[in-house]
Amino acid sequence: MIRALAILVAVLPALCFAQDTLTIGSKRFTESYVLGAIIMQVARDAGEAKVVYRPGLGNTGIVFAALRNGAIDLYPEYTGTVALELLKGKAQPTVRDLNRALAPLGLGVAVPFGFSDNYALAMSAQKAAALGIRSISDLAAHPDLKFGLSQEFMNRRDGWPALKAAYHLPFTPAGLDHGLAYAAVAAEDVDVIDSYSTDPQIEKYRLRVLADDRHFFPSYDAVLLYRLNVPRRFPKTWAALQKLAGSIDAQRMIEMNAAAELHGQSFEKIAASFVHAREHHKAAPVPRRTPFLTLLFGGNFWQLTLQHLMLVFVSLALSIAIGMPLGVWAAKSPVAGRWVLPAAGVLQTIPALALLAFLIPVTHRIGTVPAVIALFLYALLPIVRNTCTGLTDIAPSLQESARALGLPAAARLRLIELPLAARPILAGIKTSAVINVGTATIAAFIGAGGYGERIAAGLAVNDNRMLLAGAIPAAVMALVVQGVFGLLDRWLISEGLRAETAGEKA
Repeated sequence: MIRALAILVAVLPALCFAQDTLTIGSKRFTESYVLGAIIMQVARDAGEAKVVYRPGLGNTGIVFAALRNGAIDLYPEYTGTVALELLKGKAQPTVRDLNRALAPLGLGVAVPFGFSDNYALAMSAQKAAALGIRSISDLAAHPDLKFGLSQEFMNRRDGWPALKAAYHLPFTPAGLDHGLAYAAVAAEDVDVIDSYSTDPQIEKYRLRVLADDRHFFPSYDAVLLYRLNVPRRFPKTWAALQKLAGSIDAQRMIEMNAAAELHGQSFEKIAASFVHAREHHKAAPVPRRTPFLTLLFGGNFWQLTLQHLMLVFVSLALSIAIGMPLGVWAAKSPVAGRWVLPAAGVLQTIPALALLAFLIPVTHRIGTVPAVIALFLYALLPIVRNTCTGLTDIAPSLQESARALGLPAAARLRLIELPLAARPILAGIKTSAVINVGTATIAAFIGAGGYGERIAAGLAVNDNRMLLAGAIPAAVMALVVQGVFGLLDRWLISEGLRAETAGEKA
């Protein structure tokens, strides 16, 4: 009995503090960021679970894949997208129909927020009036119009291909990030863009939303798309989230989107303002514009810094551990040299986003794991190439002297050849580290965090201040990394080798 009590006393603190983790995701556009931040705030206030928020994970396919494989537990979605894009249906079913179709996947929809955010086409009201365009059907009579459509809309089942067929439109659109589309139409770089009905820029830029006179688009009611085990795992949190049902009308959503896109307010402050106002039953004030230094160093700056450093140096360590042996092999074996260096070079030519998208289904993960693998592959070439070059450039006389000492091959490599090649090898590692600092910003598009999280958010809301709040720290980190490797060069490389290298360059 005493032993049982002792065990209970020992494990009780761990049982009390052990918390399951609720992971919330969002897509990479303003409204999804705002809704995700509201969900995160409500879940944390419930105090039941450890809440992790992965904002701006990318397009619908990436976020849905993350939900299905359990990388996230829920995210804000729209009924039309669930019906047509995710379930590949053809009609607009009810919520009950959606839940019946989603149940075999272990998923469901719930918590209708109270507004719809429908797809539409929009253009300058002035130009539309001059051309007599009021509906999508009217566009067909003006084949010289320039279309700029978001990449996701151009490839969705409920997007451009089906819309073009339904209305017999003759246009070939250009791909354009949604965050930049309104500035492009205002500058007359394009004439027609895809828009969301809750976009505040529609009013700001005086655009005309074209009537969907053939009723092509379904209704896109905002809901939670969630894993069915969430209510059982987090009953208190789920009860708190249920209270969000019907709490956001279209005008309130437009105002919150405007706070982010037009007033430069952070998503977290917008969410906190909304939750506070809802709890106290009063209108939420529009927060003031955040000063740039607060935007730069405030909020999650140190968390993003640690994430970025982890991405860079974990991938760099893997690249060193594998790249140096590959470089040695390429230097010692002519056969290996003919394919190792070209293979490493080919990896550098793969677009970063394409590689990340490929690694998600391969690893069945989003976030850190595929990001680290991608950065590791990108960092290989400079290390492999410089290791191989450093070893093959050693003077033949020095190699003969090492053999004359009777040292075995492994000892020659460790004691003589690698120290003589140390400077070019270190230069290759430095190049890989600096490249990784910049490339790691792309990892935020699959939820790996780092400074790229701010860059992705800045692109989503077309906010240059937010872009700079991510780009400036990344640039400073690259300069610091370069400086640190300069100090390592002085500390690790002997004066004789440095002087010899300088003499060869001269």
